[in-house]
Amino acid sequence: MPTAEEIKALGRVAVLMGGWSAEREVSLHSGEAVLAALLRSGVDAHGVDFQRDGLQALLEFDRVFVVMHGRGGEDGQLQGALEIMQLPYTGSGILGSALGMDKQRCKQLWNGLGLPTPRWMALNSKDDCQLALALGLPLMVKPALEGSSIGISKVTSLTELREGYAAAAQFGAVMAEQFVDGKEYTVAILNAEALPVIRLQTPHSFYDYEAKYHSQSTSYHCPSGLSREEEQDMQLLALSAFESVGARGWGRVDIMCDGDGGSWLIEVNTVPGMTDHSLVPMAAKAAGLDFDTLVLSILCCK
Repeated sequence: MPTAEEIKALGRVAVLMGGWSAEREVSLHSGEAVLAALLRSGVDAHGVDFQRDGLQALLEFDRVFVVMHGRGGEDGQLQGALEIMQLPYTGSGILGSALGMDKQRCKQLWNGLGLPTPRWMALNSKDDCQLALALGLPLMVKPALEGSSIGISKVTSLTELREGYAAAAQFGAVMAEQFVDGKEYTVAILNAEALPVIRLQTPHSFYDYEAKYHSQSTSYHCPSGLSREEEQDMQLLALSAFESVGARGWGRVDIMCDGDGGSWLIEVNTVPGMTDHSLVPMAAKAAGLDFDTLVLSILCCK
């Protein structure tokens, strides 16, 4: 843990939250939790509901804790501005943020590296839905540039596929991905180390927005139920996936495990949620880190 002098040396810290993405409300909850934790640790922290015209206000600060989920905050745009301003900030840089946010390009990279990820295709129009059937049903249809399961559908027919495309297209580029029938896991990353694996269990057809943020029926298993060797293998896979996109500092990698025990990379999150339903704090707690220590560790990550 940093000393009182080291904490003072951090200077004025802006906790950037909110923004204009579809994940704004989740970001505000995450930001308030992070701000409270930093204040409890003695950091001179200030909450900023960041908007497009907010860069000038950041000149008053010495560093930035980024808790803006989704486009504008998690996709490299903000990181590029902070680099130009020479303001230190938490989490991944421009490239890691951009690749982590763009599910299609992230998967193209993983394909090129031979990392396991479900087959997929871009849906450039509703006409592509017929072609996507070649991937096999059921499919996941999702916006390529959103997080928090926003706009995602599990589809089992061409009609549902077209409906799913229309729902996802409200958020921009759309992709279809093979559905992996099995258990869902997530691996939090903190300062180049994988935290204990969490297994997610929901009565919903998949871990959707409702299951993530509102449902009381979602279960989180940590220990995950994997053997020690299986857990270590999954952690190594998550670290490889995280580092391959250039991500750094902290984040989360989501993985599906099929009935044959095969692990499949789904996505990277470079600014994961920090609410009371969030997974990174759960994993940190299992590793012996309370919330305040976790937040301070993220702020101080090199």
